[in-house]
Amino acid sequence: MGQTHPQMSQTHHMSSADSAVDVSIMDGSEKKFDLSLTDKVIAATGPNAHPRLAQVMPSLVRHLHDFAREVNLTVDEWTTAIELINECGRMSNDRRNETQLLCDILGLETLVDEITANIVSSASVSGTSTPSAILGPFYRHDAPLLPNGSSIVKDLTPAVPWYDQAVADSAYITGRVLSHNPLFPDMPPTPLRNAIVDVWHTAPNGLYEQQDPSQPDMNLRGRFATDAQGRYAFYALRPVAYPIPDDGPAGKFLALLDRHPHRPGHIHFIVSATGHRTLTTQIFDDRDEYIEKDSVFAVKDDLVVHFEPRERDPQAKWSLNYDFVLEAAMMGL
Repeated sequence: MGQTHPQMSQTHHMSSADSAVDVSIMDGSEKKFDLSLTDKVIAATGPNAHPRLAQVMPSLVRHLHDFAREVNLTVDEWTTAIELINECGRMSNDRRNETQLLCDILGLETLVDEITANIVSSASVSGTSTPSAILGPFYRHDAPLLPNGSSIVKDLTPAVPWYDQAVADSAYITGRVLSHNPLFPDMPPTPLRNAIVDVWHTAPNGLYEQQDPSQPDMNLRGRFATDAQGRYAFYALRPVAYPIPDDGPAGKFLALLDRHPHRPGHIHFIVSATGHRTLTTQIFDDRDEYIEKDSVFAVKDDLVVHFEPRERDPQAKWSLNYDFVLEAAMMGL
């Protein structure tokens, strides 16, 4: 991005008696920065600022300014970075969130997801409830509500280019949605009726339906309500690894970092129930070679699953049984 520097700078902070000057030594020459700029920006926040912003902005400003001084950020490099963010915004819409994808490849969404889980959910920390994972940039609201036992695979015929792989990877996925109350940690989880299991994944060509004009609208997406035993069931496909899109700024940025773009095969879920914390998560197929090197760092051991061969079912070659455990919401949290 813009001008590059052959050597990382060394930064030394002088005492307040030396006029609060930051000295950056680079290629043997000294460059001085006035640290009072950072203090002025922080002090500009008014007394009626939003409480959370007043809490976090001093740290954000100091980190940003320290970063710029540490790497000797140039105007050309800053302008290039701003255009990258602007381009992400221009590409984003209700079907794809490019800015979120940029955060994903930097590991930020995974980190924020972990921080949030630790703050709001004692059950997640203890390992009782199902771990969360990132939402990703291709979620769509209002997927069709389907009866249990139906398929999210639409219009699959031999004319579809990936028909043979879809048949080979056809899968029956079932399980229960259970409730865990952190106030009674020794009690076993209990089934949740009318919980909603919202699911989506790519086709065997590695594309979500909104990326692929040849797929029907809402293909490989669906919502299912659990029965009295908390059970859900649907037909889908075993997920495949795929590269994140390289047609936008996030993918181009990844290439500049000389990083591979692949995500391991995974299925997205949002599981919700009245009186419980909504769970956003993914499950990962253990056959996938990218389990240990996910380009967005979202894999967690408890979310890696194993599909078993399925017999005497003309609709599926594989099966998976997976239970989701939701945490009962506590008042005030």
